[in-house]
Amino acid sequence: MAGIEITGLTKRYGEHTAIDSVNLVVEKGEVFGFLGPNGAGKSTTINQLLGFAHPSEGSASVLGHDATEELMAVREQIGILPEGYDLYPRLTGLEHLQFAIDSKDGTDDPAALLDRVGLDYEDGQRRVGEYSKGMKQRLALAMALAGDPDLLLLDEPSSGLDPTGVRRLQEIVREEQAAGTTVFFSSHVLGHVEAVCDRVGIMRDGQLVAVDTIAGLRETANATDRLKLTLDPVPDVDFTSIPGVVTAEIEEPVVDIACVAPKAKGTAVIRAAGAGSTLLDIRTEEPSLADLFEAYTTSETIPSSDSSGSNSPSDNSGTSPAQQTIEEGAE
Repeated sequence: MAGIEITGLTKRYGEHTAIDSVNLVVEKGEVFGFLGPNGAGKSTTINQLLGFAHPSEGSASVLGHDATEELMAVREQIGILPEGYDLYPRLTGLEHLQFAIDSKDGTDDPAALLDRVGLDYEDGQRRVGEYSKGMKQRLALAMALAGDPDLLLLDEPSSGLDPTGVRRLQEIVREEQAAGTTVFFSSHVLGHVEAVCDRVGIMRDGQLVAVDTIAGLRETANATDRLKLTLDPVPDVDFTSIPGVVTAEIEEPVVDIACVAPKAKGTAVIRAAGAGSTLLDIRTEEPSLADLFEAYTTSETIPSSDSSGSNSPSDNSGTSPAQQTIEEGAE
């Protein structure tokens, strides 16, 4: 049973198509990052999963339950940290948590939930109207964890968190995955996504333009690694003749090599040593998720790879038909 299964999901508002024929499988126990610029269709897709809107075409299921027809069964098994949530300023943190626990028929210890997200018991006794933004975010995360959900849906979960809060959030995500929980993680902070997600999906103009591991996205987008060699002296070597090297720029004593094949890095070092140079320093840089996100959401065309149409973890190609030709102008 998949954590999330979306098939041909389309949502129209009048003449506007918010999401168009989205297909996605998120396996149970997977941490999946859901990305896209503003207006790409992320929120509309999440609303379909939560039953807040009915699809114009297609279907969405959560933990084997239809998100439209079996809404209560879905809600009983998921924990939600929505973007733009509302808390009641006159109620205490503990009162919020007890409400969340009771709504799930849970047996959680409120104090333990507070401690898990980095709030102490005294914080829980205070009215939420006295909380900082980061404290409210921690409390909302604790409420999402109430009832031991089988799926966590986290929408911009790091909003308002300081670095300590972000680290704790990442630890919680890893702990939940280790316990078998599926995590669907939507965020604009790409470094946080890269730190915890097994795979990511990228939305653009209502279409799912890529689904893959970060390594797979790098390969599909022909993203280059950088190898920076500090050499004494800089040898008279044509590094661009090495298979997999795209460019080699020299600013003595540094040779900056861009390559698409990992083997090319070792070959470049061997060539430099063979030419009599002493290697003083070596640095490598991989394209970040932010670089890949920009490529997939702003480039006119993204290279495609062969795909059977599946995008489960066992199929790393994971590319949708929409990835093959993408028009400019993401919102």
